[in-house]
Amino acid sequence: MRVTLVSAWADRVDERAIELAQGATLGDALIALGINDSSLADVGIWGKSVPLDTPLKDGDRIEQYRPLIADPKLARHRRANEQGYRWQGRTRRAAKAKQATESSA
Repeated sequence: MRVTLVSAWADRVDERAIELAQGATLGDALIALGINDSSLADVGIWGKSVPLDTPLKDGDRIEQYRPLIADPKLARHRRANEQGYRWQGRTRRAAKAKQATESSA
């Protein structure tokens, strides 16, 4: 069976294909590719993170994910602040409902 390892780095994308015996697992494929546990950040098959004992199928795409360099939530918050967005802490619907209850009281 033939599988492909894809590693996406900041400046390039590496793609390697290998032949494995039927019934090989994700861990077997990584060993065959020469990837040891210390360099292994996170891997998955077709975009889903799976354990190393997952059996592979012919044509599977093994993806090696790079670590995040920034927390996505904090990065989004920082961008919003730079663009002048003022976060109200709740949705518009919740804010209107709160105003309606306060004005009727």
